[in-house]
Amino acid sequence: MDRAEKAEFVASLQSALSASNSVVVAHYAGLSVAKLENLRVQMKQAGGQVKVAKNRLAKLALKQTELADISDLLTGPTLIAYSDDPVTAPKVAVAFAEKNDAFVILGGAMGATELDPIGVKSLASMPSLDELRAKIAGMLTQPAAKIASVTQAPGAQVARVIAAYADKGAAA
Repeated sequence: MDRAEKAEFVASLQSALSASNSVVVAHYAGLSVAKLENLRVQMKQAGGQVKVAKNRLAKLALKQTELADISDLLTGPTLIAYSDDPVTAPKVAVAFAEKNDAFVILGGAMGATELDPIGVKSLASMPSLDELRAKIAGMLTQPAAKIASVTQAPGAQVARVIAAYADKGAAA
């Protein structure tokens, strides 16, 4: 890479990291190219991205963002996974790390909060933004369904009582 390419790479990484809500840093030494490509595909399908960058360039890109200072994690063969949804990148990275021993999560950041590996795993265990939206929508529609069933119940009970008296009168 010449100087212009490096500057362009730092600028693109900086803009991507600035737009993301969570970042995960991991060591990938010992992973085959196929497994690394599998991680990229999984992350992309979930809505995140994976970048392998020179640590020096990644540190330059991180300095220009509002993310927590995680530059101390960038040593050795590291990759950066990031996503707009705060849960996506940690969730995919933790799931991938469970299946691949060579993939070691070092930590990450969620906004201005620095995360250690345990923090990344706990963030991965949280429901995603879409799951939370679905739960809220379910909770909002649930009271309306209960109100409808409560208002219908007395009418149905009256109808059953009248039908019972009608059956009793017809039998007598």
